[in-house]
Amino acid sequence: MSEYTCPDFLGLDELLTDDQKLIRQTVRRFVDDRVMPDIARHAREGTFPSELIPEMGSLGMLGANLSGFGCTDLGAIAYGLINQELERGDSGLRSFVSVQSSLCMWPIFTFGTEEQKQRWLPAMAAGEAIGCFGLTEAGSGSDPGSMTTTARRDGSDYVLNGAKMWITNGSVADVAIVWAKLDGEVRGFLVEKGMPGFTAPAIKNKFSLRASVTSELAFDGVRVPAENYLVGSDVGLRAPLQCLNQARYSIVWGALGAAAACYDEALRYAKERKQFGKPIAGFQLVQEKLVWMITELTKAQLLAYRLGKLKDAGKVRHEQISMGKLNNVSVALKCARLAREILGAAGIIDEYQCGRHLCNLESVYTYEGTHDIHTLIVGEAITGERALI
Repeated sequence: MSEYTCPDFLGLDELLTDDQKLIRQTVRRFVDDRVMPDIARHAREGTFPSELIPEMGSLGMLGANLSGFGCTDLGAIAYGLINQELERGDSGLRSFVSVQSSLCMWPIFTFGTEEQKQRWLPAMAAGEAIGCFGLTEAGSGSDPGSMTTTARRDGSDYVLNGAKMWITNGSVADVAIVWAKLDGEVRGFLVEKGMPGFTAPAIKNKFSLRASVTSELAFDGVRVPAENYLVGSDVGLRAPLQCLNQARYSIVWGALGAAAACYDEALRYAKERKQFGKPIAGFQLVQEKLVWMITELTKAQLLAYRLGKLKDAGKVRHEQISMGKLNNVSVALKCARLAREILGAAGIIDEYQCGRHLCNLESVYTYEGTHDIHTLIVGEAITGERALI
């Protein structure tokens, strides 16, 4: 396959600033040079390319949505473009950056004390410390308010008991942002690697997100000092949901990267693969698939860009991000499936990437709020009726 070309049917590049284009090109080159040559092996072996973390830090990808403390504060659209290019390589790379930046660094930046910020954010921005976000439990995915992990005050400390499930970066994280019920109210705590009673076993045998670390977090009487309490998190469940909103925004853009990779691969293959004496790109049914892909991908690009402009202006609403997440991941998933159809049998071997993106997107479709939950969020916004319960 020749060099990747980002699909841009409507000339949307004209909407980007020179700086945004340069940031995108820098990350694209990083993905081409450092990710693509080895990502199939990592997915095959179920390993994360951890050697890339310091490089991502040095390029300003970690905490690009934040200011100060070694963070680059590139703006919402540039941050989106970073996630787009990373997920073009693999959802595991984008998940790492999204979790590090939006689910770990953002809550420390937003809810943490000055001491917590100074201790963690510069190291996390440089890739010298890794974070994870502990909200989901085995029995409380879409209903985080029903979590059973608890915290109780004991002298000057807090004691945590419970478990979290499906946690990206869990077993390699230096610090976990853990949400637990303190006197019945959800609160945040910084649980550090090595604290007695805290374990993070990796989840193995995944067929999706194989080039990503996924873990369980277990707390057996973990004693957390008072200075590790997220003091600004006492707005209750709204605090972790605000964190999720940051991460969902990055998924809106990341899904574009996976979709674009699949479209580009399918288009190139269709032009090269011959059947009945001509390239399959010359058959109506193949063109129909490609036209659906580029049309929906273009609309998804416009949606992501508009959300970025609203976010930079401080006007974006959570239900708008929900629309972006449910639409763009759904489009990306169908693009991956159509690409696999166009590639035929070749689409199921990892010499090509559409099968890997297809499996990864099955997880992205579910995590950070399922497709159904985001549909209900948008439904409530337009009708005023809460259909969830």
